[in-house]
Amino acid sequence: MYARDDASGAEPTPAQVNAAVDAFRMLSDGTRLRLMWLLSSGEQDVNSLAEDIGVPRPSVSQHLAKLRLAGLVDTRRDGRRVLYRARDSHVRTLIAEALFHADHEVSGLPRHD
Repeated sequence: MYARDDASGAEPTPAQVNAAVDAFRMLSDGTRLRLMWLLSSGEQDVNSLAEDIGVPRPSVSQHLAKLRLAGLVDTRRDGRRVLYRARDSHVRTLIAEALFHADHEVSGLPRHD
């Protein structure tokens, strides 16, 4: 059961809170958040990601390894290339909502529910 689906309003379990904190910790780095934004749109390899965000390939590889270990990114092989993507719709929604919230913060757009 998901915390948001619980009609009783029960609080999340300590394990759920710890998992969320770990995910937010991984996303608190600007490079990793930019990578996740790109990976939310579809699969990409390390070279493409490095070029898109202007960060050296070895640094991108290290960030991707951390994101993968945190369960935020999945991979698949395509010949010699490894393709990365955001793990699932929950992760994609989390990234989009965080950045949409940030847009309201920096642009002065009115808030909405």
